[in-house]
Amino acid sequence: MSHPAFFEEIPRIRVFDPLSLFLGASTDGIFDYGYVDAVRLAGHSCPTVASAYWLAVRALTALYPDPDELPERGRIAIDFRETGTSGTTGVIGSIITLITGAAGEGGFKGLQGRFTRRGLLGFGNTDQSLDMRFTRLDNNTGVLAQAYPQRVPASPDLAHLLQACVAGHADATERAAFAAQWQARVRALLIEHAYDEEVFKVVPE
Repeated sequence: MSHPAFFEEIPRIRVFDPLSLFLGASTDGIFDYGYVDAVRLAGHSCPTVASAYWLAVRALTALYPDPDELPERGRIAIDFRETGTSGTTGVIGSIITLITGAAGEGGFKGLQGRFTRRGLLGFGNTDQSLDMRFTRLDNNTGVLAQAYPQRVPASPDLAHLLQACVAGHADATERAAFAAQWQARVRALLIEHAYDEEVFKVVPE
């Protein structure tokens, strides 16, 4: 898969998956995820996909501050404030599942009480103050997280180019300009504003 070069500049996240080790899918149980994996899952790169990936990275890093301790895939619960069909919540949830293993009612039910993924992804928890809550199941520590991609504005002419492309009126030059400007905003989110607390907020619960 060819992709913009800046994808490789975005920090990756390593997690330990005990189910993978148990079933022999990996010799050490370690998975290494990058932004390109989220793009492959979603089929595109946009501010929503970018925000979901980076919030997962930031949240897991906060939950597992010891650099010698990897986040444990399948042992983290995620609660969303919105319902699964609200806005882009479902898209975000799928990327969170990719990285954490947390799944809804259709997820893996486990093996004799171990490795359960089902029920670790919840929606409609309106009591929380931010969009997402990540909770470690081994010690019940948690963080709240929310992205504000709207605070990183797009190029002034992006909306015009988008309309021209969607309507089928854009020529090759305009289509290329739209794609470049679209990904420029994604890059700004994930490179220039990666640790901007006004854009990506992650706080202990």
